Amino acid sequence: MSNWEFIAGLGSAAAWPLAARAQQAAVPVIGFLSGITESASQPLTSAFRRGLAEQGFVEGWSVEILYSWADTHYDRC
Repeated sequence: MSNWEFIAGLGSAAAWPLAARAQQAAVPVIGFLSGITESASQPLTSAFRRGLAEQGFVEGWSVEILYSWADTHYDRC
């Protein structure tokens, strides 16, 4: 093994973790908090998802949505 092969191998080994990290795109996370029940919020969440889709966001793929329902216990909000 020549010195150049060794240096080339060492350089590629050092760059590999950076390339692996660069491939992991960060997914935006949106918090959806509602003071009413989940079933009563269904029309709102449907419209919210539809609006996101119109802007090119797909839940579970390009955006993560975390839902929280207070079930009319407003002290939880």
